[in-house]
Amino acid sequence: QVQLVESGGGLVQPGGSLRLSCAASGSIFNINAMSWFRQASGKERELVATITSGGSTNYADSMKGRSTISRDNAKNTVYLQMNSLEPEDTAVYYCNAYLRRTRVDGWQPYWGQGTQVTVSS
Repeated sequence: QVQLVESGGGLVQPGGSLRLSCAASGSIFNINAMSWFRQASGKERELVATITSGGSTNYADSMKGRSTISRDNAKNTVYLQMNSLEPEDTAVYYCNAYLRRTRVDGWQPYWGQGTQVTVSS
């Protein structure tokens, strides 16, 4: 079994900051890319940011300059620091990890259950 558990969501005022965390646990051989996605009510899920096992990052245009993705490989944990939050950032944020459970398994995507981020005054 593999579990991804997100934390750190909540209610924040416009202009505020939040730091999301996602820890992967269970039967994991190694993890390649880890990403954050988000899904606003009535909209499709979209990529927010990705980080590879080597530390290369990629951001959605909407979050460039306002967010930083990082990871701790020893803890199988990925973080998303979000600043200058806007009401348009309100969404459920999901963690995604592309991993192998054993040395001979193929790479598979796994998802967390999501954490709600609400930006409102």
